[in-house]
Amino acid sequence: MKKELSSEQRSALFGTLRTRFEKNINRHKSLKWADVQAKLEINNKKLWSLNEMEITGGEPDVIGYDKKTGEYIFYDCSAESPKGRRSICYDHEALEARKEHKPENSAVEMAADMGIELLTEAQYRELQKLGNFDTKSSSWVKAPADIRKLGGALFGDRRFGHVFVYHNGAQSYYSARAFRASLRV
Repeated sequence: MKKELSSEQRSALFGTLRTRFEKNINRHKSLKWADVQAKLEINNKKLWSLNEMEITGGEPDVIGYDKKTGEYIFYDCSAESPKGRRSICYDHEALEARKEHKPENSAVEMAADMGIELLTEAQYRELQKLGNFDTKSSSWVKAPADIRKLGGALFGDRRFGHVFVYHNGAQSYYSARAFRASLRV
């Protein structure tokens, strides 16, 4: 699979990202779009990954800047879990463990194919400070190794004005559960 965007795709993505950036300035008050775009223009692979986040419904936006690494941090900022990533179990091991009614993919594999990382529980909680996300859906988050070793996985949502992180069998999947991810550029 070619992981490169045409000039038309690049232009359209820059337009979408800029509009979202300017509309949601509260997520990145001290940052300037021109600086973000300059960084993106020299990172074709990361731009391709952002486009994958966009076309699967993630609505990626800049949520921060890491001064130590010089990287802009993007998170999926769609109000609900990304529609193009729903009905998937947690990882390949969970997918293989299902005897019947297997989903088409897993969150971990899909993220790897897209060149992005599942949000950790801490990152998911950080995202929730920027708005009300997953009020009708839920999102897989990166499961700690000790939980995954025992067959479990974690997902989060917002209900009753609070952010919850729960456990589930890694092989489970639901029509309203996807995964949220991050990308550093």
